[in-house]
Amino acid sequence: MTDTATVWIKNPLAILADNADAGVVIRHGKIIELVPQGQNPTSSYTQTIDASQWVVLPGLINGHHHFYQTLTRALPRALNKPLFGWLKSLYPVWAGLEQDMVYNATELALAELLLSGCTTAADHHYLFPQNITDAMDIQASAAANMGIRMTMTRGSMSLGEKDGGLPPQSTVQLEDTILADSERVIKRYHDATEGSMLQVALAPCSPFSVTRDLMQASAQMAAEHGVMLHTHLAETIDEENFCLQMFGLRTVDYLDSVGWLHKRTWLAHGIHFNDDEIARLGAAGTGICHCPTSNMMLASGMAPVRELEAAGSPVGLGVDGSASNDGSNMIQEVRQALYLQRLKYDAEVSHYDAYRWATSGSANMLGRSDIGRLAVGMQADLACFKLDEMRFSGSHDPLAALLLCGAHQADAVMVKGRWRVQQGAIVDLDVKELMQRHHASAKQLANKLA
Repeated sequence: MTDTATVWIKNPLAILADNADAGVVIRHGKIIELVPQGQNPTSSYTQTIDASQWVVLPGLINGHHHFYQTLTRALPRALNKPLFGWLKSLYPVWAGLEQDMVYNATELALAELLLSGCTTAADHHYLFPQNITDAMDIQASAAANMGIRMTMTRGSMSLGEKDGGLPPQSTVQLEDTILADSERVIKRYHDATEGSMLQVALAPCSPFSVTRDLMQASAQMAAEHGVMLHTHLAETIDEENFCLQMFGLRTVDYLDSVGWLHKRTWLAHGIHFNDDEIARLGAAGTGICHCPTSNMMLASGMAPVRELEAAGSPVGLGVDGSASNDGSNMIQEVRQALYLQRLKYDAEVSHYDAYRWATSGSANMLGRSDIGRLAVGMQADLACFKLDEMRFSGSHDPLAALLLCGAHQADAVMVKGRWRVQQGAIVDLDVKELMQRHHASAKQLANKLA
């Protein structure tokens, strides 16, 4: 498909869109028409693609990840620990990151995401050992090569162990260094235009790894440049206790005190909020990224997504770091979200709820109105799945079957009107060679502490 072609994605098996049973028409990277059942497009088109074997979704949107953590999956020293113990076991390993490791980890995570139907990914990179100060440039290059949309968050840690924080001193940076590079990254890479392929957010890691001053300065810089803010918040009771001891405030009070309680902020996890805090977050329009698999892996708890959405908070989904998941499969994360939230609420939590969190919910959370739905004027980001595996045999409702029967991989994925996955393979990518590079990096990193 060329940029000048007008393409009718014709007669899908099922489609997650209203009044589009006969498909969608795409031109110049955007959806220009939804075609009702039994009809032909009113727009002229130059190409048709038979979608009769596809369940077509809006491209899935991953709202929180740590790409570098693909290098430390199932690492023995980190197994069977809650968040703080897990982090303390891994920080010394992650301190050994090198430039090529960051590139290989980013490329592999993006490849995994694409293959699972993800077209936009937000990554939270906050580790900057002295030899990889250009991690943001490395990630921008990898995302461009992969042809996927990315919200690249310039993370940071400034509060080391000697100052009462959690991370070791070898993994923190001076605040002047953090702010200078944050501004550089925004000016060089942030694209706020419609259809943007790369946006930047500022993302101090968490209340237990940065100072109050850095939180406030990051908020001021984000406001000046019109970018989003992101951090971890209310993931565990340990974090709540840390904020009470360090700042004399609960997590949402602390967030408010540093100028973060507004609609340009989204938070990873958001589990341990009381009713008043949920109401305040909703009134402010602050987004919450639900990370179900990670929350189960670390026994952190369950995000109160129904209450958050009812209060007004955009709720999206994220796979979180691939050392607390331990994968980067977005369609599987949608399934996990569905089942975990049924445990918290009831069986009426539907597959449509889970799809919403992974599409329009994540888009709203990231402050984007041009992605997340299949509608006229939206970006042509599509994830197309077949139901031809044994796991789907005997299924009846295609949209429900995709989740309930456990889809793992998309057959085709389109980003901005370009096919990035075709016949279950990423276009122009040698996956075997990538996996060899990535696994070698993982072994090298782990062996540094052996």
